[in-house]
Amino acid sequence: MEKLERRVHESHHGSKNPFFHAVTMSSFQRIRGLILGSFLFPVRLVVVVLFFLLMWPVARLRLAGLSAEDRNRPVTGWRRWLFHPAIWLLARAVFFSLGFVWVRVKGRRASQKEAPVLVVAPHSTFLDMLVLNPTQLPTVVSRSENTSLPVIGALLEFNQSVLVSRSDPDSRRKAVAQLTERITSNGYWPQMLMFPEGTTTNGKALIKFKPGAFLCGIPVQPVLLRYPNKLDTVRWTYKGTTWLGAVWHTASQLYTNMTVEFLPVYNPSPEERNDPNLYADNVQKLMAKALGVPATDYIMEGGVPVQKVGHLSLPLQSPGRETLTLLHKAGLGASEVEAALDRMIDRCQSGPLSVGAEDLAGLLGVADRRTAENICGFYSEVLRACLLLRRHCDVMSVTLASSALFCGFQEKVVDLRQIYLNVAALSGLVDFKSLLRTAFNLFDEEGTGNLSAEELSCLMGALLGLRQRHIEQLYSEVSSGGWLSQDNFVRALTNHPTYQKVVNEHLQPGQAGWQFLVNNNGNMLNGTKKVI
Repeated sequence: MEKLERRVHESHHGSKNPFFHAVTMSSFQRIRGLILGSFLFPVRLVVVVLFFLLMWPVARLRLAGLSAEDRNRPVTGWRRWLFHPAIWLLARAVFFSLGFVWVRVKGRRASQKEAPVLVVAPHSTFLDMLVLNPTQLPTVVSRSENTSLPVIGALLEFNQSVLVSRSDPDSRRKAVAQLTERITSNGYWPQMLMFPEGTTTNGKALIKFKPGAFLCGIPVQPVLLRYPNKLDTVRWTYKGTTWLGAVWHTASQLYTNMTVEFLPVYNPSPEERNDPNLYADNVQKLMAKALGVPATDYIMEGGVPVQKVGHLSLPLQSPGRETLTLLHKAGLGASEVEAALDRMIDRCQSGPLSVGAEDLAGLLGVADRRTAENICGFYSEVLRACLLLRRHCDVMSVTLASSALFCGFQEKVVDLRQIYLNVAALSGLVDFKSLLRTAFNLFDEEGTGNLSAEELSCLMGALLGLRQRHIEQLYSEVSSGGWLSQDNFVRALTNHPTYQKVVNEHLQPGQAGWQFLVNNNGNMLNGTKKVI
């Protein structure tokens, strides 16, 4: 059972999910950590707070009295030689207090003119900011929301960071323009430091690099981060150990090792200078090879870990897989799951589409309401996203909106189509072409034989278990003159190379590993056929 549950945190082809990390400790390590942590954690916390309080006014003084025009130019003169070393020492003291006594540095840091940008990976924790010390406090890119945080806001101001709001497209455009100006300034602005992964991972793979550091086609210097410790406590990822847990476990160690390795400057080829995505991918592969880990096409999209295949986004942790795992733990075998799918499709075709945990428990045939509540939780965000896409105020959207939005999702009301299509696709209990035709009919609510782009987005979100944000290319490929027929839809998803890859690698029960879906004779069920 433990092996089956662990598969939830694994991606395709058996490689570990880079967005999951949990601190694994023996009983002795837990006892030792509890004893040391009870003393070291409060002491180190107090010392760190004191150093931060010292940094706060020093950081503010660096730009004090300067006009807005002067603040938009790099700080030079006495303001730099006085305050820059002070913040550097205080920052090192903060990490020293947390147990980072030694930082091993390998290689040589390139000058700003050699490499205007340092690209650092893997990005595993907020403690990675220790890399700012051996790199002499280069300028960074940060969320504009962080400027409101105590001390952190002052340090970002001191650093003259490039600020960007993830929710404001106009802010992103301005940030790109500002970033371009700085890294092409030929030494006028200080060196930039960027984490091209854009989020934290467990370091077991490099996720796809964002192109921001590579937009201008200028040389970059790759920088590798390693934490060569017996106990891996520093990492903070999407799932697993929390940031507070990472701080507690790290502060409970006598010391923590870190290695910073500067690789040779990477000079882009003419092709890479003209294609930032190619440039980013090649640097990612180079750094992954140096680290001895795979380079993946995983990214964070809308706060969810996904794998990109063409313009489709495939969740690394599929709601359908997690649902099947829960059903298995609840004692349901293949015949029970097949019966539950039959009940769900009957309800989809004849009754209300919105269901809560109580209704879902009855449809699934599970006695434990908590199982149904957890399954509703997997799909509530998919429903929320599709409601926001709806442009037509029809009976269906009003019903769902009143059930879901006005209840604030407290009861986790979901669209039953999302659960049925996603689970049916992954279970192998329904013929896939028949399932695609059923899906088309379920989302063609007006019976016109045509789907809009918004309806196609919700349909694909239901099949894949994740809202599809970039559906335009798929819609243009499968529709004709703005008309999307059922035959064209089925033909595209079963014949087009990109979408065939999605079907073969993401929507196949063999890939999902649901070996428990067997009938009473021990034969695997696959659609309407039994495969011995």
